[in-house]
Amino acid sequence: QVQLVESGGGLVQAGGSLRLSCAASGRTLSRYTMGWFRQALGKEREFVAAISSSGYSTYYADSVKGRFTISRDNAKNTVYLQMNSLKPEDTAVYYCAQRADYSGHYSQTDQYNYWGQGTQVTVSS
Repeated sequence: QVQLVESGGGLVQAGGSLRLSCAASGRTLSRYTMGWFRQALGKEREFVAAISSSGYSTYYADSVKGRFTISRDNAKNTVYLQMNSLKPEDTAVYYCAQRADYSGHYSQTDQYNYWGQGTQVTVSS
């Protein structure tokens, strides 16, 4: 069973940057698409970004395109989310997840079976 642990969250002013990391143990991530999702207080969990197993293909929500970059280092069994030009509306708990079901769209939460515990990102105005 894989364990995913996110880190790198915190409090940042609008316009600032943060880099989130998602480290895996118990299973190599190199064969799986990985995703980042976020959930703001009182809202549903939403897709942020995903990256293919090789890292060749990346996908982003329209709301973060051009500001966030997802990447992975399979040798370190780690996935990253570089977040630039942060806005107050980016405030949320951010989760990484491993995709297990490829029958649907990569942005759907039900396509992912393993989730981390989340890391809080707060952007002040």
